[in-house]
Amino acid sequence: MGTGAGSGPWGQQFLRSLLFLLLAGAPAPSPASGQLHYAVPEELEHGAFVANLGEDLGLDVSTLSARRFRIVSQAGARQHLEVNLENGILFVNERIDREEVCEARGTCLLHLQLLVESPLELYRIEVEVLDINDHAPTFPWQEYVLEVAESAVLGARFPLESAQDPDVGTNSVHTYRLSPNSFFSLEVQTRSDTSKFAELVLERALDREQQRVHRVLLTAVDGGVPERSGTAHIVVTVLDANDNVPAFDQPSYSVSLPENAPAGTLVIQLNATDLDEGPNGEIEYSFSGHAPPHVRELFHIEPRSGQVLLKGTLDYERVSLHELYVQAKDRGPSAVAVHCRVLVHLLDVNDNAPEVTLTSVSTPVLEDAPPGTVIAVISVLDRDSGDNGHVSCEVGPDVPFELRSSFHNYYTLVTTQALDREVVPEYNISITAQDMGSPALLTRSTLTVPVSDVNDNAPRFLQPSYSVYVMENNAPGASICSVSALDPDCQQNAYLSYSIADGHIHGMPVGTYVSINSDSGHMYALRSLDYEQIRSFQIQVQAQDAGFPPLSTNVTVHIFVLDQNDNAPVIVSPMPRNGSVATELVPRSARPGYLVGTVSAVDADAGLNSRLSYQLLQATDFTLFSVAPDTGELRTLRSFLEQDATRQQLVVQVRDGGQPALSATVSLLLSVVETMPQTLSDFSEFSLPPEASSSSPLTLYLLVSLGSISFTFLLAILILTAIRCRGERRSCQGDSCSPPRCHCCPRSRPSSDGLKTSNLMVQPPAGTTAATCLDVPGGGPPGYCYKVCLGPESAQSDFMFLKPCSPPRNNEKDPGKLSRTGQHLQVSKQIKQPNTDWLPPSTQRPALKRYQIQHCGSRGSG
Repeated sequence: MGTGAGSGPWGQQFLRSLLFLLLAGAPAPSPASGQLHYAVPEELEHGAFVANLGEDLGLDVSTLSARRFRIVSQAGARQHLEVNLENGILFVNERIDREEVCEARGTCLLHLQLLVESPLELYRIEVEVLDINDHAPTFPWQEYVLEVAESAVLGARFPLESAQDPDVGTNSVHTYRLSPNSFFSLEVQTRSDTSKFAELVLERALDREQQRVHRVLLTAVDGGVPERSGTAHIVVTVLDANDNVPAFDQPSYSVSLPENAPAGTLVIQLNATDLDEGPNGEIEYSFSGHAPPHVRELFHIEPRSGQVLLKGTLDYERVSLHELYVQAKDRGPSAVAVHCRVLVHLLDVNDNAPEVTLTSVSTPVLEDAPPGTVIAVISVLDRDSGDNGHVSCEVGPDVPFELRSSFHNYYTLVTTQALDREVVPEYNISITAQDMGSPALLTRSTLTVPVSDVNDNAPRFLQPSYSVYVMENNAPGASICSVSALDPDCQQNAYLSYSIADGHIHGMPVGTYVSINSDSGHMYALRSLDYEQIRSFQIQVQAQDAGFPPLSTNVTVHIFVLDQNDNAPVIVSPMPRNGSVATELVPRSARPGYLVGTVSAVDADAGLNSRLSYQLLQATDFTLFSVAPDTGELRTLRSFLEQDATRQQLVVQVRDGGQPALSATVSLLLSVVETMPQTLSDFSEFSLPPEASSSSPLTLYLLVSLGSISFTFLLAILILTAIRCRGERRSCQGDSCSPPRCHCCPRSRPSSDGLKTSNLMVQPPAGTTAATCLDVPGGGPPGYCYKVCLGPESAQSDFMFLKPCSPPRNNEKDPGKLSRTGQHLQVSKQIKQPNTDWLPPSTQRPALKRYQIQHCGSRGSG
């Protein structure tokens, strides 16, 4: 860009433009109504100096580029002038042709809007384009034929074709000159718009017979310096006389026409009369020779009717007044034309909608921008006049923005309240400009204002806290859970990283137990967890964004270790001595239900994994002993027989309730003795009842029998016993006593008193009906068939078994004492709770429900 000063072509151009301004008397730049006014001649070359805006506006030249000092022009407009940002000089950007920019208007003004930012300032300047005499007058035709009747009177006037000069003022057509002749003179007339036209005046009577044609030269001269001129040849043909000429009603007409009138609209009906008859009285209408070309393009005259019709499109904003010159002449020989003037005044119609120009200044806008921040500069323009050109501008509702008027038809868009990108990330602001016309026209423009993010939101976890359940014995490095947080901010402010807060778990840093992926939030166990050592712990997880300054949020993660069945039961009683099998002595006089001992075990697991059940896995005789599934109590099922082995080998299995179940076994060696010595049993917490220490005749009888009966006799007794039991089982089955419930046990020397007093009775729970307790089959040797019938509530028990209320006495000689004590059997149910510290008591007490059962018996005949 040129500066318009210095040596070279631009310097010479600057001197020429300065010299022209001095000669033209252009005023110095000065603010008027808030704006500066400059004048510059047209046709200056690129780079010509116009003004020093930096000095005139009082701006710091060194900051013009940083403040984006520029000219704001309308979209599509040509940029005739430009500003040099290095020195603030306004110069010609491209050649200005005044006749092209402003057409025929008298004063040609270029309105410029200058914008500078930081802070935002708006200036308006006017640059007047001065006309130079760069066009010569021209005539539409080089030769013009004028017919004049020889009877024309002296002083008759004949309008001539006007010359056209695009220049204005003194540079336009100033006068006309006529070449010297003896018949005609020239008079120059001035129109209402100050334009000039010439009339040929007859100074001497014509004589067609003497001279039929007269030739004169018409010269049009403008007022420029130096002056320019154009010529046209006028050929005057002398016609034969036509006595009467047409006459208009009035020399001038004035009509009004709306600018939106359609083509074909009647503008005016002209009327001229001629007193002649025949062809000499028939009048034809047409435009005068000096009617401007644009008039001929817009209007049409019907030759015979005299109607002036509209054939083009009118525009009040371009030309508000049209001047028509119409001539009328008859069709007779030597017809003489008469002229009149028609003034067509255009009425403004609201046919131009407002034009809105948006100049974005500060987008995107920060969401923490204070109210009053300038977003954009908006200019509106309506080419109509009056109320049709008055424009009001407003923004749509429900947006935190408003328009403030800075200059006429200039507005600034500013914020009215704080913005929140997380609520509305982008605003589409509808700007409506409406004029005051009827009907009103409006224009809507949309300005998109994105809101840039500020780190004003801390991360937020999806849950207030997390509970994680991890099975013990997990693999180190396995994923145990995932935490997730959200940040409403965007881009860098929404990028989250996760970390674990410092802390200790059982004296060890929390980082030795778990780790977390800083990007995904996945948490991993760094070691294998053991439920028996640690059952739960909690850690603090932090989510922090990458904003400046960074914001963070913590969440508590509760980690619960779930028990796994990884501990087998441990038998704590009986404890073998010196690595041998646990032994125990059992008196041969023990009755059914005699408590031999209790197998006790513990399990380090919890819940079902620690719920233990006992069962007899191996036995020398399964019909002789049973183990309570819940308590581990080892009891006799029947009385000992003479043929029973004196050493009974038992294997008891203890199984937990885990999946898969784990178990432990203990081997017991029971010795059947006649008398119980005062020795310590391997059941550490088991003690013999006091009755076991006293001798009984039954024990002595058994010892004598075993010593005296031979092997053959024992074999016969066993065969006989088997036959009897088979018969009794059939009778039990006939009485609907199922084999599991019926036991046929031959007795050795039973006491008749004991049989009479013994009974079996089930004491049902309160609120239930007791079932029938005794079923004694008839016939055969004496024996017992127990039929246990339980009430409805027994279906709710996990396991039921029979147990005497008190240890049986070895001495049966006191039936009264037996009847007083009333041997009872008890149904017990025990459910262990998930407690790893639980150890069963020494007596393995039956819990929850108890049923008392009395023995009911009678002899086979009953």
